[in-house]
Amino acid sequence: MIEYGSSFKPDGESGTARVVSCELAFDVVEPAEVVLQLVAATTAGRVVSERLDVGTNGEPALTTVELNGPHGARVHVLQSLSGRLTVSYRSEIEAGPSGTAGQLDPAMDYARLVYLRPSRYCPSDHLVGFAVAEFPTGSSVRSRVESITDWIRQRIGYVAGSSSVHDSAEDTLLTGMGTCRDFAHLGVALCRAIGVPARFVSVYAPGLSPMDFHAVFETLEDGRWIAHDPTDLAPRQSLVRIATGRDAADAAFASVNKGIASLDYLEVSATVGGELPVDDRGRAVEIG
Repeated sequence: MIEYGSSFKPDGESGTARVVSCELAFDVVEPAEVVLQLVAATTAGRVVSERLDVGTNGEPALTTVELNGPHGARVHVLQSLSGRLTVSYRSEIEAGPSGTAGQLDPAMDYARLVYLRPSRYCPSDHLVGFAVAEFPTGSSVRSRVESITDWIRQRIGYVAGSSSVHDSAEDTLLTGMGTCRDFAHLGVALCRAIGVPARFVSVYAPGLSPMDFHAVFETLEDGRWIAHDPTDLAPRQSLVRIATGRDAADAAFASVNKGIASLDYLEVSATVGGELPVDDRGRAVEIG
């Protein structure tokens, strides 16, 4: 088994303790390169303990490499032989003060350009007419983004299993239903369509039921990336960032670059110490 571990006592004041974990199993038909983004981002908080175990048929994967992705993401590239590939991850994290990441992007100007562009699942250029008519200019960025989030919350139905990996924000708008991934894509696309930089974020979400990986979106407001979740399925203050990008294509928890492998099993867990925070929709929340 391959292990990544650390154990130390955080110094300073403790924030909210979060324990996140996942178990995955893949059926590898032909030797495959599997890319994972399921480890908590380096920005998520102070690591108390962490362990990632990877193996094929009970033996270590052929090769495992950790790469640094954008916005603190940690990407693991596995070269697996044929057989059953298993992945186990668990981390205990002490987050900073709830809802106040307080970190400016060191390349903010460039990030602004990147997150204004249309992308695979967020074809914002197709939605400009609708967005401008539905969310007119003249109000503040915050109020316009809140209007978009409220509109999605009220007009799009959350239906588990209602979409596929091929569906974009445009499909969600037309069908009027989707999952957290689709809600986030639509929020990103509509915000970009009215000129607000927006990005997709995959997270662990304490309080989510049924438990799974979760997706939200962030908008750039006065130099801060503010989190929005039209599903209201988990408090934003408890979220643990995994990966950040233009859309789900950049932040998928697992993908296969070559070979043949299919996901056979997935279990996710995320908890916080004490009671879950109450999410005030009117409050600007940043996640680590």
